[in-house]
Amino acid sequence: MTPRVASWSLAAAALALAGSAFAKLPAPSDEAKAKAAEAAAKTAHAGKVDNYKLCQSMDRVAARYMAEAKKAGKDVKPTETPACADPGAFVYPPPAATAPAAPAATAAAAAPAPKK
Repeated sequence: MTPRVASWSLAAAALALAGSAFAKLPAPSDEAKAKAAEAAAKTAHAGKVDNYKLCQSMDRVAARYMAEAKKAGKDVKPTETPACADPGAFVYPPPAATAPAAPAATAAAAAPAPKK
């Protein structure tokens, strides 16, 4: 086999295998969707906790700077900033179950209309 034919056959094999990468995946189950929503909520809460800790550390640095400036005899005016908001503990409210409401609606639709 010549090098040119080998490279063409290798390219054709790569294209054939690449086509399988574009195959459609099945839709995630309701349980997988719920897990993904909970993971997203945990990640968002972790970001809030990180921001809270950053706010606290910035307040400590500013307080130390103000104390050292007073010792040095400098007149420093603090900038007003909002207070640090504690996000609290993570509590994930599970999504409301809509399954019980759906059968009642379908039962009413399936009932025969009253005769006149």
